[in-house]
Amino acid sequence: MSENSSEQQRILKGNDAIRLNLTTALVQTLVWPFVYVNLFMYYTYRKKPALVAEPRYVFFAQTLLADSALFVLTDFVVVTIHVHLLLPLPFCIPMAMTIHALALVSPTLITTMCLERYVAICFPLRHVDIFTPTRTAFISGGIWFVNFLRPLVDVCIMLTTMPEGYLRSLNFCYYEILVVARWHVEMRGNLFILNYLVLLAILFFCYVSIIRVARRASGADRQAASKGQRTLLLHLLQLFMCTLEVFCPYVEARLLRINIDLFISVRYFNFLAFTILSRAITPLIYGVRDEKFHAAMKEFMVHKRSKIHSGQ
Repeated sequence: MSENSSEQQRILKGNDAIRLNLTTALVQTLVWPFVYVNLFMYYTYRKKPALVAEPRYVFFAQTLLADSALFVLTDFVVVTIHVHLLLPLPFCIPMAMTIHALALVSPTLITTMCLERYVAICFPLRHVDIFTPTRTAFISGGIWFVNFLRPLVDVCIMLTTMPEGYLRSLNFCYYEILVVARWHVEMRGNLFILNYLVLLAILFFCYVSIIRVARRASGADRQAASKGQRTLLLHLLQLFMCTLEVFCPYVEARLLRINIDLFISVRYFNFLAFTILSRAITPLIYGVRDEKFHAAMKEFMVHKRSKIHSGQ
């Protein structure tokens, strides 16, 4: 194992056992309730044909799956760091690729959901023709494919820049194992920022367009536009938090030069705030605010409760 790899492992784990135990416990407390809520909402979606037929709920269901898988895999990485379980790189690389791709899928789907709302509110007569079931499935599949293809580029670069014997080493399964060369780190960071800025620009465009429609509309159309406007505002907040996640490595790199304990504390805070909590907003947007989805969940829970009582 290289000296640089050992230093990276020490930085990830830290020297304070109490802090490591507390942060690991906090991750479990946050992750698993959200996984349960996401899977419950996905099950509700699958059981309600009216939801399955609408494009926005199709995209929403994809975010539930992507975020749930991301939570489980990142929690696995946190646990392995806690118990200092080093794994072979041929095992870690596919896992790191999957985690990275899942982290990209959710913001892209959120942006697609906003574009769907933009078309539904600003061009209601064309919405049915644009977001047909076939096109919706094709868009969803394309989002997953493109975002899983992107880490493959990093792997190809890694294979050409890694030192001899690198794949025979043991390490924690974090994404930085795929980024060996310094120029690759800078290129990846710049592309990340550009990607999120483009997504934010799309959301901002949709938001401003819906505001204009809301001002011109009246009655039911105005109410629908205002509701769409509030939903997009929450999506902007969520994507903004995801964007802040992109800048976290730059902040952490500076803190690492100052104080390693402060670096570790900030790194865990960034993980909880921008990886976990930012994605937990999605169920709140559609599970609580969306009337149709909320009614479906309530109906499903009442039905389940009545079955339990009748069984007793």
